Amino acid sequence: MERVSFEDVEREPADCGGCQSLTDALATEHVAINRYVLAPGERFSGSVHAHMDQEEVFLVLAGEATFETREEEVIVGASEAIRFSPGEFQSGRNDGDRRLEAIAIGAPRDSDDVRIAEIPVLDTDVSCPGCGKGEMRIARAEDVELVCPDCGAELNPSETSG
Repeated sequence: MERVSFEDVEREPADCGGCQSLTDALATEHVAINRYVLAPGERFSGSVHAHMDQEEVFLVLAGEATFETREEEVIVGASEAIRFSPGEFQSGRNDGDRRLEAIAIGAPRDSDDVRIAEIPVLDTDVSCPGCGKGEMRIARAEDVELVCPDCGAELNPSETSG
């Protein structure tokens, strides 16, 4: 058994929108768990993305979360939950005027194939420059940010934004 107090877990600066990763603190082997406390205007992550090999569940504890998918926007209130299947694109944010607190659960724990369809915080296109595919995979190389899963073309949106 493992037990952890939220106050004992540091907030991650950028990886998960300032979240608290409870995964390592609880020594989970098969599930990822993140706690988010978002002020109005803050986002869970900076991109509309999909974990091709992981389903995600968000439990809203306080406030209200707005999730953007490729088809629609969905508002999830306190004491509600939303599930995203593997490969389903989504991005969540706090559009309300109060603090949002939520827990995100992903299984399996490690997601090796994350695709990006849009990066609202950079306001830049992430379509493949080679074949035009509307999504790119997060690269594992140090000098490359995104790679096309179909043709292998590379894209570094942080170098071309703004």
